[in-house]
Amino acid sequence: MEKIHDDQRVLTEGLDLEDAEKAVVMVHGRGASAQSMLQLLDQLPEAAYLAPQASRRTWYPQSFLEPREKNQPHLDSALRKVGDVIEKALEFVGRENVVILGFSQGACLASEFVASNPDKYGGVVLFSGGLIGDEIGDFEGDMEETPVFIGCAEEDPHIPFSRVDETVDVFEKLNAEIVEKYVLDGSHHGIVEHELKKASEIIEGSV
Repeated sequence: MEKIHDDQRVLTEGLDLEDAEKAVVMVHGRGASAQSMLQLLDQLPEAAYLAPQASRRTWYPQSFLEPREKNQPHLDSALRKVGDVIEKALEFVGRENVVILGFSQGACLASEFVASNPDKYGGVVLFSGGLIGDEIGDFEGDMEETPVFIGCAEEDPHIPFSRVDETVDVFEKLNAEIVEKYVLDGSHHGIVEHELKKASEIIEGSV
């Protein structure tokens, strides 16, 4: 087992876990950083925020549409790192109060982790991402109506919208509550105000 990401730091901002009712695990994209995710905090509600850092700013080397084995052992290490951060958060606030949020490569990683570990979470927020692999995995379990938001441009240069649709289908079969599948016009690859508004509603538990 290669510890590619295991020893990377986890940045924290917002409330201390000991004082928080909600915790948000924020997973950054390729070439970005944990700090770049925490820059969104001024547009998000009060909570404890935890942002793991990928080794060399990349969770896995190839496209998320490549066969999973082509992204190993990085992918397994990345999933393990995200899982460790989630476990730390739920020790303090409980699984139902942990929201998992990711952008781009981080959204792909977040969706893959949750589909592989279905349970009742506080919410799942996916900005421009979807499930990993040349083919969608076979997932089983019950998310007990965990609220899920997914937003992506219709012509995102990195994310085929067909994969967004497939990801929504998987989460629906896992008994998640799809709060919204938000379709942006054009080829935008970023996070827009509406997406942050829906993320805030999920974090606050008002959806």
